Amino acid sequence: MTGHRPGTGLLGFLGCVVVLSGGCAAPEDVASALPRGTGRAMRAGGPRQPVTLPDLSGVAVSVQRQVRGHHARLTEKLTEPGTPPVELGNAFGELGLVLMAAEYHDAAAACLESAIDLAPDAARWPYYLGHLHAVQGDRAAAAELYARAHELRPSDLPTLVRLGDTLLDQSRPAAAEQAFMRALALDPGSAAALAGAGRAALAGGDAARAAEYLGRALSADERATSLHYPLAMAYRQLGRLDEAQAHLRRRGSGTAAVPDPLLDVYSGVLESAITYETRGMRALQGGQLAAAEDLFRRGLALAPDDPALRHRLGTVLMMAGNPRGAVEQFEETIRRSPDFAKAHFGLGMVAMLNGGYPEAVARFSAAVGHQPDYLEARVGLADGLRVTGRADASLAHYRQVVVADPQFADAWMGYVLALADLGRRDEARDRLGEALAILPGHPGLARLRAGLP
Repeated sequence: MTGHRPGTGLLGFLGCVVVLSGGCAAPEDVASALPRGTGRAMRAGGPRQPVTLPDLSGVAVSVQRQVRGHHARLTEKLTEPGTPPVELGNAFGELGLVLMAAEYHDAAAACLESAIDLAPDAARWPYYLGHLHAVQGDRAAAAELYARAHELRPSDLPTLVRLGDTLLDQSRPAAAEQAFMRALALDPGSAAALAGAGRAALAGGDAARAAEYLGRALSADERATSLHYPLAMAYRQLGRLDEAQAHLRRRGSGTAAVPDPLLDVYSGVLESAITYETRGMRALQGGQLAAAEDLFRRGLALAPDDPALRHRLGTVLMMAGNPRGAVEQFEETIRRSPDFAKAHFGLGMVAMLNGGYPEAVARFSAAVGHQPDYLEARVGLADGLRVTGRADASLAHYRQVVVADPQFADAWMGYVLALADLGRRDEARDRLGEALAILPGHPGLARLRAGLP
């Protein structure tokens, strides 16, 4: 993978980054943090030769069509006398973006380098090439490219956050913190910038500042549960062990995301099933059920045999209050892919919600049979067994789930209720106490404790 021609304005950003408190960072803190000369210098005026496409036989026909369409437009501009360099550069960039999305990374990098050379004032091309380098693990080249994109668009928050992340990944916390501070000057409430500043402070040995920033980040975005771990480490260094332990129990995988219009464009650049699935999931997470349904349907038009995509459509229909439509999609998924456990689970959920407990038990049992580690389906099976008078048969399933995932509160509650139904009150209280030790303050468990005689 080749890099890009180093930007001449890089030192302007690196030599003196203004932080929230004002003043300049010492040169050794920032300017020395980024490598220089990561790529080859391109010919002045950029390439004028046609681009040879890679072998496209391994991608969907719809993707091949897009790549070839962009390639044809670029070739036309290359052969037209007098095509402005910027227009030509953007054509290189658009082809590079599609190639990057299709994971032809070397060809994409070559096109994006040409775009940077021919359209030097367009911030998106160094940004996208920086993203490509970051994905491939070349953090030094990514940081230089993000710094160049920042020079071209100083008020862009995502660029500064990406720059800070790549510097932090290179174990350069002082330079990273400068980038995050610049981001916070643009948006003091940005959870991503606050999280980055906290992680950089922690890496730099300042646990108190780390705790402050990480705590503010979690307040700004409580879904960023991955931040509980570094916050716990900060509290541990400060000797606040009870708080550290509380945050360790709450750690998860959620991250503090920064709204990123350029990456949104990139994620939707390909007309492929996986692109529509990704965009549909983003719409679903934002509560846009109609948009998610439309995107999943468009994806299925390209890949009708994709069981995960059809299951997602069924799930959206159920959430939108269309259980009949959901059942149709789940049943069609099973017809095409009989062992797809999530479709059996979906049918079980619909049956359970409609009071069809025997059918729900059969569906959940099928899901578990196809995927024994499907914990949600196993809890559904256990719940179905319990409410149909087979609490004794449910116990083994509840036990298996809480052993596999002690954080699964619904499994603990079902376990306690099953024991109570069987008259094993002392054992039910023991299990409830065990659950509360793992999930202190959980409202469902607290209500169960209040109602268990």
